[in-house]
Amino acid sequence: MKRQLKNFKRKRWLIALAAIIIQLCLGTGYAWSVFKNDLVANQGWDEIPTSITFMICNGVIGLAAAFGGILVDRKGPKLVATIGGISFGIGTIIGGIGVQMENILILYLGYGLLGGLGRGIGYVTPIATLIRWFPDQRGLVTGLAVMGVGAGAFLMGLIAPANIAAWGVANTLYLWGLIFWVLIVGSAQFLKNPPPGWQPAGFNPKAELRTSEAESCSFGEAIKSSQWWMLWSMLFLNVTAGIGLISQLSPLARELCPALRATALSSEQLALAVDFYGGLVVAVASIFNALGRLFWAWLSDGIGRKAVFSLLFLTQAVLYLIIPEIDSYYWFVVVSSYLLACYGGGFATMPAFAADAFGSQNIGRIYGTMLTAWGAAGVVGPFIFSWVKQKTGSCNQALYLAAGLLGLGFILARKYQRPLCHKNC
Repeated sequence: MKRQLKNFKRKRWLIALAAIIIQLCLGTGYAWSVFKNDLVANQGWDEIPTSITFMICNGVIGLAAAFGGILVDRKGPKLVATIGGISFGIGTIIGGIGVQMENILILYLGYGLLGGLGRGIGYVTPIATLIRWFPDQRGLVTGLAVMGVGAGAFLMGLIAPANIAAWGVANTLYLWGLIFWVLIVGSAQFLKNPPPGWQPAGFNPKAELRTSEAESCSFGEAIKSSQWWMLWSMLFLNVTAGIGLISQLSPLARELCPALRATALSSEQLALAVDFYGGLVVAVASIFNALGRLFWAWLSDGIGRKAVFSLLFLTQAVLYLIIPEIDSYYWFVVVSSYLLACYGGGFATMPAFAADAFGSQNIGRIYGTMLTAWGAAGVVGPFIFSWVKQKTGSCNQALYLAAGLLGLGFILARKYQRPLCHKNC
């Protein structure tokens, strides 16, 4: 028995590593603004039509995650993650074809629709699997997994500008699509659920956690509760503000580029400098997106999910009000890094929040459906920021609106109470 428990302990950390690799690949989608800059500047496409690619991708993610959550509960994680990897890889390659053919509809179909399907299905599967393997460390392990999402955006934000400069957007998408295909599908083969009723040796759950199948709520019980909708709304509000900022992160940084104040640079040197600083803020902020996912999720294991979300909403609301007054590139990087840490922290903490509330037996479907909030916010956030920028020439009004939404999220977080949706609760 001791040997079997030791093998399970080793196996669950191998599964966690595979989950991190999958999320690392899926997280590259957050570096979209690096591609958008080049497409708007050199492809002849306007701001909003180009941004629609990102909106489609994020809109599809929520629906795909809901479907993937149902499928992973029924068919297991290996098959579902494999489907997600194939879809994301092919979608990225087709996006490159759309760019090469100068056909934005093909870009929508590939990077937007198929890429979004792959990201949604692929994202929910490792999380649902790890929640079952780590009932003793829900916050930490989901934080580790989705930390890969932020790290993926960091790598793409750092590498993609050089790739684009050397090969163009189309060839860059071809290369990365193939890499995604190999890594995600390969890692998916390591995913599997633990035996029914399995728990780590010596695990003594806190009273507020639902851990056994008997304590778990059904999907119907969960979705009929007001708490499920409160968690859905909290996720929606946090993502709307964060993903709206992400969609304009590189352009906002370029406006504050230190090289713009230099007079000795040629136009070519200035363009290279602006591109560099625009990509740099995406890379640096993405590091904190990744670290924030780990830090806030770990902290939630200690002080509770409700307290963490209260801090996330309150501190972000203040900083969104301050951003329009910032005139320093470096201060913008600092503030953006913290905001992306909070954005990522919300993603990392919510799966554990949902599992605490409703149990792990049906968490794939319960949390997968909750991720429709991500899809809705992925459309609303970038659209608001793009529309406001096109109409007013700046994102200031969108930033103020985001602060208001985060204030509403703070109120919801403070009012949240644990649901009573099962006879044994």
